[in-house]
Amino acid sequence: MAAARATSRGITKFKKGRGFLPSARFRKKGIKVVGTWKPVKIDPQVFAEGQLEDLVCFEELHDYKLVGPSKLSSKEKPKKRKSSAVVSEEEVGEETISQPKKKKKKKNRDLGTEIAVKKEKKNPSSADEDLIFQEDVLKCELDTDPEDGLQEGGVVEITSPPKTAQKKKKKKLGKKAQASSQAAPLKASPKVKTWTAKLDDQKADISAWKDLFVPEPVLRALSSLGFSAPTPIQALALAPAIRDNLDILGAAETGSGKTLAFAIPMIHSVLRWQEEQEQAGGHSEDGESLGDADGSSDDSNEEKDGDPSHSRSDEKESADIELELGEEKPTGHSSRSSPLLGLVLTPTRELAVQVKHHIDAVAKFTGIKTALLVGGMAPQKQQRMLTRRPEIVIATPGRLWELIKEQHQHLSNLRQLRCLVIDEADRMVERGHFTELTQLLEMLNDSQYNPQRQTFVFSATLTLVHQAPARVFQKKNAKKIDKFGKLDMLMQKIGMRGKPKVIDLTRKEATVETLTETKIHCDKEEKDFYLYYFLLQYPGRTMVFANSIDCIKRLTALLSILEQEPLPLHANMHQKQRLKNLERFAERDNGVLLSTDVAARGLDIPDVQHVIHYQVPRTSEIYVHRSGRTARAAKEGLSLLLIGPDDMINFKKIYKTLEKNEEIPLFPIEIKCMKAIKERVNLARQIEKEEYYNSRAKQHNAWFQQVADALEIDLDDDVFIGGRCNEQEESQKQRLMKGMKKQLKHLLSQPVFKNLMKTKYPTQFGRLTLPEIPLHTSESALNTVSQQKKRRKKKQLIMSIN
Repeated sequence: MAAARATSRGITKFKKGRGFLPSARFRKKGIKVVGTWKPVKIDPQVFAEGQLEDLVCFEELHDYKLVGPSKLSSKEKPKKRKSSAVVSEEEVGEETISQPKKKKKKKNRDLGTEIAVKKEKKNPSSADEDLIFQEDVLKCELDTDPEDGLQEGGVVEITSPPKTAQKKKKKKLGKKAQASSQAAPLKASPKVKTWTAKLDDQKADISAWKDLFVPEPVLRALSSLGFSAPTPIQALALAPAIRDNLDILGAAETGSGKTLAFAIPMIHSVLRWQEEQEQAGGHSEDGESLGDADGSSDDSNEEKDGDPSHSRSDEKESADIELELGEEKPTGHSSRSSPLLGLVLTPTRELAVQVKHHIDAVAKFTGIKTALLVGGMAPQKQQRMLTRRPEIVIATPGRLWELIKEQHQHLSNLRQLRCLVIDEADRMVERGHFTELTQLLEMLNDSQYNPQRQTFVFSATLTLVHQAPARVFQKKNAKKIDKFGKLDMLMQKIGMRGKPKVIDLTRKEATVETLTETKIHCDKEEKDFYLYYFLLQYPGRTMVFANSIDCIKRLTALLSILEQEPLPLHANMHQKQRLKNLERFAERDNGVLLSTDVAARGLDIPDVQHVIHYQVPRTSEIYVHRSGRTARAAKEGLSLLLIGPDDMINFKKIYKTLEKNEEIPLFPIEIKCMKAIKERVNLARQIEKEEYYNSRAKQHNAWFQQVADALEIDLDDDVFIGGRCNEQEESQKQRLMKGMKKQLKHLLSQPVFKNLMKTKYPTQFGRLTLPEIPLHTSESALNTVSQQKKRRKKKQLIMSIN
């Protein structure tokens, strides 16, 4: 470059207590110093006017390299440079000033503090204050955001510290040292919480996996996770994907282990790429060493001339950061910059978080890095995560396309992509959804096409076909689509070339065998009664699904008043709150999660016993995925439909599409208890309605009043919701509210399910004193349904005999 060959000159100014600093022009840019700074002779007549009194020296640099901001790094320290100008009296004064500062550090060391010892170890040559400040700045950046890791490259961007910040740092150093001497040693940060099942370190027999060509590090991880045998979808998908390098179209039941069916081949592909690079690395390393000897010998000399503890301290810092992130140090070739090799696309953010957790668990002995790109989180932080150049990226289409349009360096070249996974593919390619996905697939199949790329497509409803109404087939060009036609359409949309391996393990009913399906026919207003009845009668981990966010908000307020402690989950919530509610739900044995269809697909929450469809889903796919949150991994579960008059159309469509042979049984209900249930729910509805109205009116009126006060105008009573309220009316409303809450509290303290004594005993006082009997025998909902089925069978046998 012409700019690199040009002569650069910079004025260095002298500051008290500091060394020489480069000028601001060079501090803003990333410059790699190759040569040395040389003094420039100045004509004495320049100083005659007296405008350059503060000038100490004038130097120039010929040999340097311009480096972009992406290659800036905290690993390589800048070379120390001493001015060749004549030492003045001011410089002598500076040396005398800097001596007591060294004594302060020695005192801190005598106190035995950890902070001072670490700084002395990292900076044994502490005469250069500028270098000390740069290390402190880098430490602060890493401590504030430990998940981002270290940026790669070989140059540090030099920033000039303000005087005030430097003085405050020096003053606070002593206080921090004293505090740390009294405090206990620092503990490692806790691992990131997830709602997935926690598996302790185990040693399972993995002989069943060895015939499936699974890599050795992955086998170790499977053994530690306790996965002794593969599931059917894994057994059928791994061999053709790893051995034959085929594309996979997989349809299997919910909870059948589809994530590992594409995660293990992806990890194998990354490991194989690393082996290829290592084999080809012998020749390239020789060439790199020759290039380093010619061009960058000064950089290696800088590390040798400088204190060797700098590089060791950097290694320790990076190790600490990786431990905080819960990741192992990368081994093999992964330490070098690698391209993006694996890409996983999911429809929801929560599913992306879960897939990343599963891939990290299986790849924990490989050193493969992963990154998560989802909406609802800071894009700047995700960009910094991409600078670590992870081999695998798990993303939602919207945020991924946004970062691709910003031309991030790690996402700019997708031609080397080895594996592309589209999870829940039938949802992803639906018309009107995920427009970014269509643009992304067009790019991957056109300008960024890689003929060696593998494509994995998985879903539980991949081969589920809707039966179109008769009027559709009366048209001229109408065609009846079967499951093979649906797969062909899916392959065309995704852009799969060649013949993939199709694996279909779904039943005709599309749901799992261990799932018990039931229903309750009721009016729209009675749904609240039956929902509260079920939650009281059958406590357990329960998910309640609704079609709208407004319905979820209303149910959250109603059940909170009834002391059920529900946890909401919908698209209008902040992402951190959504993840936190999922974690809390997984921790509670009797938790209640109220969710829209955001949580319907893919989430593997352990031991969900019941799924309640408060509103019947609009399509059969959504019904299958909602019901699939329970009865996972061969466990039993219950699905309950609350069917109102408005839900009958959707229910008939689902029943017809899933080709149910038997009618879904009615859920048994104790009618005697419904009177107490209705009394509680009706009172809670009044309280919820009044609180909602009051909060809405208060917010509306406060805003109008604030604007009127700012404009200094008077408002009419009609502007306010409910008119202007007097203090007397407000106090009366509050008394009524307190009375209703007190009444509800009394009702909630009374038992709903009572054990009544049917036999009467004559006594002297007219009442028999009995010991306390448990109010309610805890019988599961599955047992009640199975008992009801047995009774019906007995009745049918009796009727047939008669």
